[in-house]
Parts: sequence; C-alpha cells; structure tokens
Amino acid sequence: MRSDRRRWGVRFSFLLAVLAPVSSTWGQGTKADYERADRVFRLTQNTVFKMAVTPHWSSDGNRFWYRNSLPQGASEAVLVDAVKGTRALAFDHAKMASALEKATKKPRKADHLDIDRLHFGDDGVLVVVANEKAFKIDPKDESLTALDKVPPEPSAAARVQAGRRGGFRRRADSPRGATSPDGKFTVTARDHNLWLKENGSDKDVALTTDGKATDFYEGGVYWSPDSSHFVALRHLKGDERKVYLIESSPKDQLQPKLHNYDYLKPGDRVEIRKPRLFNVATKKEVPVTDDLFANPWSTEEFHWSPDSSYFSFLFNQRGHQALRIVAFDKSGKTRAIANDETSTFVDYSNKTFTHYLDKTNELIWMSERSGWNHLYLIDTKTGAVKNPITKGDWLVLGVERVDDEKRQIWFRAGAIHPEQDPYYVHYARVNFDGSGLTLLTEGDGTHQIDYSPDRRFFIDTYSRVDMPPVIELRRESDGKKIVDLERADASRLAASGVRQPERFKAKGRDGKTDIYGVIYRPTNYDAAKKYPVIEHIYAGPHGAFVPKRFSPFHGQPQAITELGFIVVQIDGMGTNWRSRAFHDVAAKNVGDAGFPDRILWMRAAAAQDPSMDITRVGIYGGSAGGQNAMGAMLFHPEFYKAAAADCGCHDNRMDKIWWNEAWMGWPVGPHYAEQSNVTNAHKLQGKLLLFVGELDRNVDPASTMQVVNALIKADKDFELVVIPGGGHGAGGGRYGQRRQRDFFVRSLLGVEPRR
Repeated sequence: MRSDRRRWGVRFSFLLAVLAPVSSTWGQGTKADYERADRVFRLTQNTVFKMAVTPHWSSDGNRFWYRNSLPQGASEAVLVDAVKGTRALAFDHAKMASALEKATKKPRKADHLDIDRLHFGDDGVLVVVANEKAFKIDPKDESLTALDKVPPEPSAAARVQAGRRGGFRRRADSPRGATSPDGKFTVTARDHNLWLKENGSDKDVALTTDGKATDFYEGGVYWSPDSSHFVALRHLKGDERKVYLIESSPKDQLQPKLHNYDYLKPGDRVEIRKPRLFNVATKKEVPVTDDLFANPWSTEEFHWSPDSSYFSFLFNQRGHQALRIVAFDKSGKTRAIANDETSTFVDYSNKTFTHYLDKTNELIWMSERSGWNHLYLIDTKTGAVKNPITKGDWLVLGVERVDDEKRQIWFRAGAIHPEQDPYYVHYARVNFDGSGLTLLTEGDGTHQIDYSPDRRFFIDTYSRVDMPPVIELRRESDGKKIVDLERADASRLAASGVRQPERFKAKGRDGKTDIYGVIYRPTNYDAAKKYPVIEHIYAGPHGAFVPKRFSPFHGQPQAITELGFIVVQIDGMGTNWRSRAFHDVAAKNVGDAGFPDRILWMRAAAAQDPSMDITRVGIYGGSAGGQNAMGAMLFHPEFYKAAAADCGCHDNRMDKIWWNEAWMGWPVGPHYAEQSNVTNAHKLQGKLLLFVGELDRNVDPASTMQVVNALIKADKDFELVVIPGGGHGAGGGRYGQRRQRDFFVRSLLGVEPRR
C-alpha cells in the first residue's frame, strides 16, 4: 500500500511538472544533481596558479626570489630586485635544463627543473642548486658555471623572515617572582597565606592570617622595582559546575561511558582575583579601596611603573560594561588611567589593546568611545587623553607593531577606503600624535602583507571572492607600488564551470546602512528557472562571517547549490567589525541575529534577480548559527520555511559563560528566556531538522535536548539526528551533510531525493 502511494505521488509530481511553466524547478534534486554536488570540489582542484609569493631574501635585503607553481606540475623561478623595481625569470630556464642534462646525464625540461633553492652568494651572484648540483649565473650574459661544492643551507635563523606579517603581541605583565629585585626579601605562600622572609635570616613573618582554601593568597608576587612594596593576588574561588555526557557507543567497550568536564554557565560565580598591596618595611598590608575594580570579571596585565610610583592593571567588570586601567600608589590611593564605560558592552575579546610607554609616562589605549574602534594616547600621570592617534568613520582592526623610538604604530584597518567593502582588511602606519597617517595598501580587495627582513619593503597580496589574488611589491616608507609580481591564473577554474560567489549589498533596517553578502549559484544555473534560496547563517556578535578572500571552492554553500538552490551568506546588524552602533544591536539581543537586515537583503537581491524564489527560503547553521537557524523559524516564519540547526546554543543560559555574558550581559535577566528557542519552541512553523553530537564539549548537548523536549510538549513535528560519539559540529560530517541536503530537497523542492 505504501509503495502504491509513493508510486502515485511520483506520477502526480510528474504530472505537475509537465503542466508547470518552463521556469519551474523541474529536474532539481535529481541523481545527477547529487553527483555534481559531490564532485564540484574536485572540479576546483589544481585550477588556480600563482596565488602566493613566498620570498627568499638576499642578506642585504635588496633582492629576493620565489617559485611559481604552474599547470601540469611545471614551475619557474622568479628574481626580483626591490631597489631597481625589476621582476624577471631568475635565469634562462632552457640553459639551465641543458646544463643539468649534461651534469646528470638525464633529460630535463625547462619548466620542470626541480630547483631545490637559489643562493645569493657573498658577491651578490646568484647560485642555483638543483639535484645536488650547483651553478653560478653570470649576471652579464646568464651563462652558467658549474661549481665544485654546493653552498650550505642557510641557518634556521637566516631562513626566518623577520617582520613577516608584522605581528605584535600586547605587552606582557611586569616580572613576577618570590624574591625582591634587590635580593633581600622573599615572599612565599603557605597555608593559603603570605609569609615574608629576610634572606639570610631563619625567621619569616606572617603577612596575612585570613586566607583559606576558598579565599587564598597566590604565591609569586609583583615586586616594585625599588623592592619597597609588592602586590599579591588574592583569589576567591567561584562555582564548580560540571557538565555530564554519556558516550553511548564507545569503541573500546560495550557499556556506555560517563564523561564530565568543568563548564561555567551564565550567572555562575566566577573566580575573582584582586590585587593586594604590601609594605616591606612595615611588614603590613596597605589598604586599597576597590571602588574602581569591584565585581571583576577579570584582572590582568599587571604593571609597575619603572619609578615604583604606582601599580596598574586592566580591570574588566562583570557584565562587560566597564573596562579600565586602574592604578594605585604606595599609599593605596586609586585612580583610573584609562576608562571606558557603556550601557551595552565592551568588546573585550576583540577590541582591547594596551601598550605602556614608560619613558614618557604614556599609554596607548584602544577604545570605541567615538563610535568607531580607534587608538588613543593617554598621559599615565593624569589619565588625560593627549590626543587620538587614529580617528574617523573607520576602525582599527588590530595593532601590528609599535615602535617606541620612532613613535609610530602599524595597524590593520577596516572601512578606511570608503569606496570599498568596509570589511576588507587594509594596512596603515601613523605617528603617536595622530599625524602622518600613511595607507600602505590600496587595491580593491582584502589584504595580507609580508615584510622584508629589514621592513623596507613588503609583499602585498589582495583578493576578493570574485577576484583571484593580485600580488605586488611595495615600499614601506610611503606604501607606493614598486612592481607587479603576480596575478593569479584562474582560467582553468573558469573553464570548470564552477561559479564564484557574487558580491551584493543592500540597505538594512534603518534604510541607510549597507548590508553585505554573497550569492552562490550552481554550475548549471539557468536564469529562466526559479531556485529556492537557502541562507547559510552565523550571526555571532564576535565576528563577521561572509567570506572576503578568493578561494577556488567555498565548501558546503557552493556544493548545496548543485541540488537546485541559490545559497546566500549575509552579515546583518549585530555582527562585528563595523561601527559601534552597528554592533550594539546585539546587546542583550542575540536573538535578533540581524534578521530584519537579512530579509531586506534577500528581498532586494530577488528584486534584481527573479530566479531567486523567496517564497521558498531555507536556512542552516551550526553552534550560534544553529541557534540562529531555528530562531528564524520561531520569530520569522512568514519568510523562512525550513531550517537545519546543528549543535545550536538554543538557550543562552545553557551555553558557556564567557560568550553569552559578553553579549547578553550580567546578571541573567528575563531577556535570556525571552530570546530562548526553548521557551519559544511552541511558535514553530515550517520544517525543522536538528543535529546534536552526544559528546559536544563546546555547547552543552542538553541545550538541543531541551528544545526537543519543548517541541514534543508543544506537539510539533520535527526531525532529530543524534550523532553517537559526535562532538561540536557533528552535523557537518558526511552523514549530516547528506541528511541536510535531503531535508532541503524535500522541504523546498518538494521532491524525494534521487541519489
């Protein structure tokens, strides 16, 4: 009987397809579509060449060579003179092939030389090493002379490209230890308390007596440079929450296993560390009022001034609405050197930077106080802002390098070229006083730079999702281009038929702000057909997620299109790396997920492209994206019709403490429950597929199971796939991807998968 119904269903579907207009989706979700989805990745392999330049610099920093990989395993060596601004083949490859043939008695091709390395001799002459043979190249006529000995490999130190990518780490804490700088005293922790001993004496003195196992003093203290005082950290233990997981099908035994791990959740008591000041001469604690650092989420970056006049540290308030550098002097008097307070949140995990300039009593401080993330120069004696270092309607993405002597900063910037996509990464340099802003990169794309060892030059590689990499050599002093190095060859990728993502922007909910995204189409795209639209979502406020760099293949979004869909990715309001106002939409409002902007974006895209059928919109995502995907079905069922949610943090009270309190705030208020997929499960309309890994240590699997419980109580239909032994993102495995594809074929195309 069931087979008869299926047969009649197939006949009825076929009849509808025959009667439907030419622009219908007939034929989508077929076996051929599935096969194409499985092989689209392979079609993109080894189709793009000259995508990167890895330089090997001469000792004087004036020249470098690199190898280009070419089709069919071919290669070429390129020599660049950075001073002269020239680029050419490093040697006559045909002559080299001939010389190698004579030396090795084996045939050689000019484009398959198997060059091991090039060596810049002391006299500046280039030496080529291949197949354990070495040849000196005459710079006048490129004639080759065989050498008796192969030059030694450069040392590991010489191979390191000093300054590559200009990485810079925030200044570390002041030195920490038991013994005073003058060597006269030692502080130890014993029985949860602190003891001071004068070195050379057998007697030590108890400095504290109130320590206990749950509220103790930590050994290893911060001594003032003059050895007169020290700061110790007192720890007040927080909650110890355990999450328990059952492994149903362990590989090494028949019976299930019980696992547990530490996992604080929003609202739990966190461990508190507070600095305490001690006077060595009096052997007593100096009281320090903690008004400026009450209720900490964290205290870190502990720092004594070189003249021992004050001790400072970075204080992050619980709830993340205050971030400040707190200082106290030897009398215990406190003050704020730098202070940011907000009614929403301070993005402490992405947008904090401090750098002390002790010689000049200054501090470099990162802040969004202007509405954009920028750098400020602060007087550490007064706490006054001496000047903004950067300013404008653009933002600092991160600091690359600080030169205290030259008083200059190198940094990454977003939206600094207003005519370009604001998410593109650019590089710049500026003086501490805010003068001399120099843009080092300019090409329309997102950039990555690699400096020469002496930082006089840098290689700039930039691309877009719809443009293969462009590689240039530029001068660091003014950012001017010296010579073009490469433009990636993607002709074979174009010939494969695989379509690259298309960039698209539209206005957001305020009618003013541009919202950016990309559109993926299948290889057999037909503008006359209608395609359901599937959104790949991740709306975590900690970042932005629409791809910006070129890649031959963009994974699951690109593969899904082959089944008869158009797939989109969008960064709506509430995600990161735009203005402060853009980001603040997420404050205590993670459930918003930028949906008003996403829906407007898709409507605008469909208005320009009638092949996008936005009466059939699906959505999928994992982790925070899993929360978002299910949320679409609960809060916007008029637009979204089907959702696949993998390992979602469906209730922000159930997920890890740091991520959820960062955006949803503390204390845990009613807004947590109001935005929960669990408490709103009864609103479900449309189709829903849930995935969960039973051993997920990132998001408590109970978060998904509580959604399941609520859906059952509300008598809602849904699909659930539990992956035994699976961790976070288990739905992204081969089985999960197949189930997700089938789900969307059934839900949006209205046909049974024909794999």
